[in-house]
Amino acid sequence: MSNSKSYEQILKATSLFGGVQFFTILISVIRTKFIAVFIGAAGMGLISLLNSTINIIGGISGLGVETSAIKNISEKYKDEDLKSISRIVAIVKKMTLFTGIFGTILTIIFSKWLSIMTFGNTDQMYSFIFLSITLLFKQVTSGQLIVLQAIRKMRFLAKANLYGNLFGLLFSIPLYIYFKIDAIVPTIIISFLSALLFSFYFSNKIKIEKEKVEKIHFIGEGKIIIKLGLMLTISGLLTLLSSYLIQIYISNVSDVEQVGFYNAGFTLLNSYVGIIFTVMSTDYFPRLAAINKDTEKIKQSVTQQSLISILIITPIIVLFLTFVPLIIKLIYTSKFTIIIPMVCFGILGMLFRAVSWSIGYILIAKGDSKMFVRTSILFNIVSLVMNIFGYYFYGLKGLGISFLIYYGFHFLILKIITKKRYGFYFDKSFYIIYMSCFLICIVSFLLRYIELPVVKYSLMGLMCLLSIIFVLYQINKEMNLKNVFISIFRNNDNTF
Repeated sequence: MSNSKSYEQILKATSLFGGVQFFTILISVIRTKFIAVFIGAAGMGLISLLNSTINIIGGISGLGVETSAIKNISEKYKDEDLKSISRIVAIVKKMTLFTGIFGTILTIIFSKWLSIMTFGNTDQMYSFIFLSITLLFKQVTSGQLIVLQAIRKMRFLAKANLYGNLFGLLFSIPLYIYFKIDAIVPTIIISFLSALLFSFYFSNKIKIEKEKVEKIHFIGEGKIIIKLGLMLTISGLLTLLSSYLIQIYISNVSDVEQVGFYNAGFTLLNSYVGIIFTVMSTDYFPRLAAINKDTEKIKQSVTQQSLISILIITPIIVLFLTFVPLIIKLIYTSKFTIIIPMVCFGILGMLFRAVSWSIGYILIAKGDSKMFVRTSILFNIVSLVMNIFGYYFYGLKGLGISFLIYYGFHFLILKIITKKRYGFYFDKSFYIIYMSCFLICIVSFLLRYIELPVVKYSLMGLMCLLSIIFVLYQINKEMNLKNVFISIFRNNDNTF
């Protein structure tokens, strides 16, 4: 495939999921607004702690099947022949059912202990018992969506995600209005149930022949999936644990409201700005997994993905820095403007994250589980320590600074590892564009400190325009942007 065609493929996949994620973010913004208005920062802190705890249990019980199975299915899927993956698909769906049941039982058994560990008392024990069913819903949903992602049926995957989120919101709003904080547990359950129903509906549109799986095949294939999956589980668990511990730390040295502010800030960074990485990984990871044996193709694919990532994220960062006060008031309430410094420092880290994110997938695509775990342990320890020190010395602003420094460190270490282990490196032309994007973002950040509003926002508006022109120029150098946009809009008209 030519470079131009490769870039077009990345942009088309990004545009499809970008459109879906725009609506998903809009849904999330509406949900967050209702939470902020009807139950406040304390309620947001409660939701965050419940979700973080459930996610940790899900991370343990899920065994990393969700990601490792995509790699296995992508490798076996040849020439769009669904018969080639019928056995592995049956195995994966069976595994996700078992892991979901395991997670549910685990949560029920340890519900009292989870409540004490998370909240310091047993008041939320029954909340965890009721929420245990979401682990089954989540794993079975993953079993359906894994297949769509691995064989790159992106339109069905996009629709399943969009409609699942939309209907979850529609049923949640009345509950928040009438029951306020008591609606938290039911709305979480409803959102998972909605995702489950739509995952079944759209996955059933792919007619994969059902194959009875012999015990010997289930064990054999299952071992391969779980071997990498366990490494991914450890990594995911460490990330969740790191997030959980910093929330507990903030709660202990301050209060639950500060936990709410912490989560509000990182929701903006990870869920709204960082959603671009989720969008691109949907197509990127299966594509990389399918060529994991070819070093030259991996270098080409990772470089292209990294370039598109930084070009897309640059104008988003500049726009975000310009309008962050308005964005926070729109999504939350004026009370949440306290997180502005945290978010502004943190969003600069996205330029490092855009590249390290692209590089990091090499380890998973190669199945280098040992190195993946080692780096995960290192990164999560560094992240936790940096966050604790950042909050201790500078409060919420310190968390943004630690986020920025951490992703600079993350990028540097992954660059060294992939160069030594796999011979991966970026060409000089890539760094020229990368440094140009970095300079645009740094200048925009510094303009925030101009005291005269007219001068400040005039110059920042100019930087917004400059960043967009620069990005469009660079992308157009790699492909015919006009034809790509025509193709994208023609295809997206038929998406829904």
